[in-house]
Amino acid sequence: MSDAMKYSSSEAIARSQTRTLFSQTMWYVAATAGTFTVGAYLGRNMSYHLIWVWFIAALGCLFAMRASVRKNPGLTVPLLLGFGVLMGLATSPTLVYYSSTDPAAVWRAGAATALFILGFGTAGYTTRRDLSALARVCFFALLGLIIAGIVLIFVHIPAADMLYSVLGLVIFAGLTAFDFQRLRRGTTATDNPAMLAASIFLDALNVFLFFLRIFSRN
Repeated sequence: MSDAMKYSSSEAIARSQTRTLFSQTMWYVAATAGTFTVGAYLGRNMSYHLIWVWFIAALGCLFAMRASVRKNPGLTVPLLLGFGVLMGLATSPTLVYYSSTDPAAVWRAGAATALFILGFGTAGYTTRRDLSALARVCFFALLGLIIAGIVLIFVHIPAADMLYSVLGLVIFAGLTAFDFQRLRRGTTATDNPAMLAASIFLDALNVFLFFLRIFSRN
């Protein structure tokens, strides 16, 4: 077999693997969104005091997923679905609040999130530039934003809420592009479909919540 034929064959295999990774990941994202919806429905009458309980449990599922990828891959998908339920429970009181006070903001935030993920996801998937450095910058910026959010709980700064949400969208624009680039390049253990689905689902959820803050009149 000539070198050209070998190269063509390996390129075809790589494209096939990329398509498989993409389709599996998107199915898992859809399934996670479904279990999230179930969790949000179950927690619709839940007290705000339980939010952190479910949120910490959801983080536990993420850490367990990272471990199961290497040690017990069969557990990864059930953990992903459980993660979706727990995030639904953790987010349910917030969704109920916005749905009852400003339902139009919920629909606008949903539409804006779909366009946001489509746009930056496509950009990340198609770009040839390595976005790893951008992802590192966005990760540390996200840590700073989390700290700023904690400070804003205790300190009132005019227009800080809008600035916080806009900065959050900028950060997740970079993270979304990077996660979709991983769909095309997926070569590491953490680039398996379930782990990628968890990352993309979290991108979309955070973007939705930021848009919700921007569009809401409250």
